Amino acid sequence: MSILTSRILLSTETLGLRSVHCTGTCRHRSDEECASATQLVFPYRGLYLRHVGRDQAVADANHVLFFNAQEGYQVSHPLDGGDSCLSLSLDPALLAELAPHSLLRTEPEVAFRAQSMRIDARAQALVALLRHSLEQGSIEPLEAEALTLTLVGRSLGPRSTRDSAASHGRRRLADRVKLLLSSDLSRRWTLAEIGRAIGCSPVYLTQVFKQVEGLPLYQYQLQLRLARALDLLAQHEDLSALATELGFSSHSHFSHAFHRAYGRSPTEFRRVTQA
Repeated sequence: MSILTSRILLSTETLGLRSVHCTGTCRHRSDEECASATQLVFPYRGLYLRHVGRDQAVADANHVLFFNAQEGYQVSHPLDGGDSCLSLSLDPALLAELAPHSLLRTEPEVAFRAQSMRIDARAQALVALLRHSLEQGSIEPLEAEALTLTLVGRSLGPRSTRDSAASHGRRRLADRVKLLLSSDLSRRWTLAEIGRAIGCSPVYLTQVFKQVEGLPLYQYQLQLRLARALDLLAQHEDLSALATELGFSSHSHFSHAFHRAYGRSPTEFRRVTQA
């Protein structure tokens, strides 16, 4: 049976942040659960599947998951290693003020219409900055609240939102690709290898994935690798070894990609989170 642990990082009248870890030892769907309050959940390590009725969402570091209050769901872990997430609960009135109307339903209460949404690199950086700073006690509650609201706006606002008209079958195919990429972040996949593993042509694969996720396969994989780097930076003094571990061809390749995504070098980002 999977074991779930939770640690409160911040609790104010406006919002609450928790770091949640699941061992993910069970591959099958869990018993049905429901959240006591509507939450935004930002996975930053590992992967799981969330099932609401017949609908399925892949929870990885490239997405924010929406858990609606009292809505039943199940979780499964198709890959080893479990998962870790930053879970955010917001005052419903504040959520209604922050989120675009198209994302929410308001009757009988404020809730999200979809299960998940892809986030960009800057949102991932905010997740890492908040988590590391709160864990190390290097940030005041007021600043943490402001950063959290910035994260919500970044994740739900027009720069990060995308309306996918892809069919159910195409979304499931993209989900299978996501699982494959997350199973080995360091592997330098080719389109042919992914196509053989998924069972479709490279051309069809690239077209479907771009339609569903709104960005090319290689960029999706790069964002997963960089999100993992955000998670591991505090534990690695040797950035060349970290670059190799994540599948980058060199330290300079890793540093360039990191700076391009987050606006800081890996060393600068680590210094900011440890200040």
